[in-house]
Amino acid sequence: MSFCVKCGIDCEDTINGLCLECFLNGRELMKLPHHVDLQRCTNCEEYYIRERWIPMDEADAVEETAISGISIIAEGELISVGTFADKQDDRTFQVTIQADIGVGGRITDAECKTLVRLKNTVCKKCSRQLGNYYEATLQIRSGDKGLTDELRDETVRRVRDSVELQSKTNRGLFITKVQEVRGGVDIQLSSTSLARSLTKDLIEAYGAESQESASLVGQTSDGLDMYRLTFLVRLPSYHIGDILEMNGKPHLLSGLNKTGGRLTSLNDFRDTSARKNEIQAMKILAKVSDRKDAIVLTSTGTEVQVMHPTNYSTIDLRIPQDAEIGETVQVVQIEDVLYYVP
Repeated sequence: MSFCVKCGIDCEDTINGLCLECFLNGRELMKLPHHVDLQRCTNCEEYYIRERWIPMDEADAVEETAISGISIIAEGELISVGTFADKQDDRTFQVTIQADIGVGGRITDAECKTLVRLKNTVCKKCSRQLGNYYEATLQIRSGDKGLTDELRDETVRRVRDSVELQSKTNRGLFITKVQEVRGGVDIQLSSTSLARSLTKDLIEAYGAESQESASLVGQTSDGLDMYRLTFLVRLPSYHIGDILEMNGKPHLLSGLNKTGGRLTSLNDFRDTSARKNEIQAMKILAKVSDRKDAIVLTSTGTEVQVMHPTNYSTIDLRIPQDAEIGETVQVVQIEDVLYYVP
């Protein structure tokens, strides 16, 4: 059994020699500074809170900033907190914070006020974007005469989606500029590592080939040379969905990777693997754009009867056993033969 050095009462536990009543008497449990500054980027409109930029509603950002300024006594524990913000003018809010603080097994309430002042600025990411900062250029080209509009849009969309996903954990990753050029598209990127990862992804997805080169752009303050890297990604003339000639028969190119791909026979729908050099040597019989929709007349387990999309004759086509047949199916004509495309 201990006793309080101030009031002399016997008590089981003391805090700095005081009983809980004497310790709490007149003591300020929670403090807030007179004001807390909240930085807001005028370009992306995100707020700098707890050392990172966050997209938030203004009211939530104000209250979160006020909460971040709370300091409580070392012997206390913040149990819960509530806020009320009163807007003074366009850039100033008075925030009242009511909190429950645990001390020595007892929960005590406390209240403080502070001013949150909005400060307009430009975050580092936006400053770099607005200044056209980039470390690398991703050049996307094709083995054909040039990228088709569809393939260009598809690859750019793939790059944008990947950058958006990666930027959620690293705000320093962004696209500075996308520019259509003769034969393809150039994409300026904020990070060399980002450009390298995107290059790898395109190689895997399209069976592409790549080259890397560097150009001197200046020197650092320490006298070191500064370089920008260019990653050339050359897509093959064939793409997923094309019909290629393999062993004299039409095959659907159904998958690609950096070493080769997968082809599906349009005669018996069996899959076959092939190396990249083997695929490169194959003749392209039809492109994805050559496909047409044919109206289904009747269907059975392994056959479907369709109306020819150009001459309107009735054609029987072989289909895979597990094919899901709707009102129309995709077909492709190679020479005089119509094929079902899975």
